[in-house]
Amino acid sequence: MDRHLAVVALAATVLCAGCTSRPAPSTATDAWRGGLSTPVADTLYPEHGNPGLDVLHYDLKLDWQPASKVLTGVATLRVRPVVAASSIVLDFANLAVDTVTVDDAPATGTLADQKLTVPATLVADRPVTLVVGYHGTPEPVSYPSRRGDAKEGVGLRPAKGGGLWTMQEPWGALTWYPANELISDEALYDIAVTVPEGWAAVASGTPGPVDGTTYRYTSADPVATYLTTLAVDRYQKVTATGPHGLPLTYWVVPETDDKLLTELKKSPKMLTWLESKLGRYPFETAGALVNGSISAMETQQMLSLGRPGGSWSEDTRRWFEQTLVHEYAHQWFGDAVTPSTWTDLWLNEGFAQYMQYLYEQEIDGFSDAALETFLRGRDAQLRKSVGPPGKPKAANFAESNVYVCGAAMLKELNDALGDTEFFALMTAWVAEHRNTNQDRAAFITFVEARTGTDFSELINAWLDSPTTPA
Repeated sequence: MDRHLAVVALAATVLCAGCTSRPAPSTATDAWRGGLSTPVADTLYPEHGNPGLDVLHYDLKLDWQPASKVLTGVATLRVRPVVAASSIVLDFANLAVDTVTVDDAPATGTLADQKLTVPATLVADRPVTLVVGYHGTPEPVSYPSRRGDAKEGVGLRPAKGGGLWTMQEPWGALTWYPANELISDEALYDIAVTVPEGWAAVASGTPGPVDGTTYRYTSADPVATYLTTLAVDRYQKVTATGPHGLPLTYWVVPETDDKLLTELKKSPKMLTWLESKLGRYPFETAGALVNGSISAMETQQMLSLGRPGGSWSEDTRRWFEQTLVHEYAHQWFGDAVTPSTWTDLWLNEGFAQYMQYLYEQEIDGFSDAALETFLRGRDAQLRKSVGPPGKPKAANFAESNVYVCGAAMLKELNDALGDTEFFALMTAWVAEHRNTNQDRAAFITFVEARTGTDFSELINAWLDSPTTPA
């Protein structure tokens, strides 16, 4: 996720001065084995998600009517109970439930406190199929942060003029489909969205065929709920080709987004640069949609980018370019390899922020010494005001410490190893842990195993110290 609202652009500043493995598939889950997870209760936000359930696959059939602002949906979930239970409990908010079935048998669904509860006899590791029909006008929900975009809330919301868009970290999928909002429960997806003539629907995943005005997207790699996206607007579809023939798709509103499209067309060069550092892009397609947010998200295979406010300027252009690199870097760090809990958000944001800084350094030509000075100065400020990145506070979700302080730790590790060994380490981290959830302990163990050196003191100091380490 973008942190431009709390972090001054580096170039301007310096120029002025534990592992969650996937369970083995059983015959009952073999068809959806790519969606198998080991859900764990989130330590920061235990009120969200259900660690007793592992959603293997979401099939979402949606219809959006811009005139009435009504979303109608049928969500079919293939769910593996982790433990025996007497009900299916999922996150769901602000929409009305019309019909519910469990394994084709009629059932009831009760909504309360952003939870959908469906009575059912669940046997551990015996999957069931839940189908929920629903409708309503979606509304965002709040999340705990002092970030500038926290005022927007998170989740799906109608846009002026009849469109629709979402930003949803650490939760928000619950505003448009019944979801298990655990970062550790990743699933496969099929999304079909029907819109009126003249409108286009965009979602995360690989674009599929368009049938009339129904747009289809498939995620063959598992996706955490916060990394899904949906947008409807009078979009123009622009296609391009990235490194090694990678299909790229940009969704923009003509005239409104012309300047942004010019920057989006730099994507092949950005992805080529990232691949030179991190190895092959981890998914089968890439792209970006532009929406009405003031922020940006690394939604899987299809970035969600807000339109910059105010007049277009060189500073605005630079911010958008830097943001684009940041969100593409997340496809490796956060999407291909995802933290097990929100406590380890630095595993996402520190890595993406460091790659953004290195890109800015290459474009603007400032020195390693300048980068070090910036990082240490900003790191000291953030540890004092927000705390260390490895001990985030529930009330301060995704504030700048997990970005900048995490990047500062990676700079120290990079300096200790040198570029060749450091980027070989980063490439191997993603390649060997692709489509899994990881934690701090797993990262420390991996670094020692790959380098032959115990870097736990360095890593833990930068993640836990209340002041900037020496």
